[in-house]
Amino acid sequence: MYFTSRCGVCLAFLFSWWGQARAANYEVAGLTGYKHGFELLAQGTVTEVFKNQPIGFALGIGYTFVDPGDALAARRIFINDATDGTPEKDGHVVDLRADVIFFFKFFDLKQVGIFFGPRYSMFTGHFRYVGGNEDFLVTANDWGVGIGLRGMKALSPRLGLVGAIGVDWFPVSSLYGHDTTYFSNAPPINPKGTYTWSDASGAINSPRFTPSILLGLNWRT
Repeated sequence: MYFTSRCGVCLAFLFSWWGQARAANYEVAGLTGYKHGFELLAQGTVTEVFKNQPIGFALGIGYTFVDPGDALAARRIFINDATDGTPEKDGHVVDLRADVIFFFKFFDLKQVGIFFGPRYSMFTGHFRYVGGNEDFLVTANDWGVGIGLRGMKALSPRLGLVGAIGVDWFPVSSLYGHDTTYFSNAPPINPKGTYTWSDASGAINSPRFTPSILLGLNWRT
């Protein structure tokens, strides 16, 4: 009897949750703007999951074009002190995000809210030295947290203009390139000469404290 009763309670909870989830609002958005460089962000949001509770959840993936850093310093810190060749460079960041959103009323804007949640950043800097026979990557894959403010202005029953400002912080980081790793919280592995984390982080523009301002369109399904 006890087991049957517990199962009945669980089933009732699942059916109740499923009913609320089916009544929730689902949205997709595409945003662009500045975040450590020019960013493109795709995001999915679900709101009104819990009846009469101003809470939503969002998942997103972003791609940012960034300046990876000082090419000459990167060569010294991760490879050697050679200076031949013409340096070329490019970089990008792929970031994953998950947020809880707390909504509040603000004039005639819809879905104004404060959001926060975890972040995972994957930075890649590509350095080439034309004529110098050097071509290598510097990477950083780091966990962090983010917080910000978002709002949406309805353009139609389904379409809206959405904007967000925020900041992400990655308190612990590591930079890897050419068999050398520099850590923000530990001794380096196979460092070149006397270079340290401070030198590496000063030369490479991996995300650490990154403000953002984004604008785009939101579609309610």
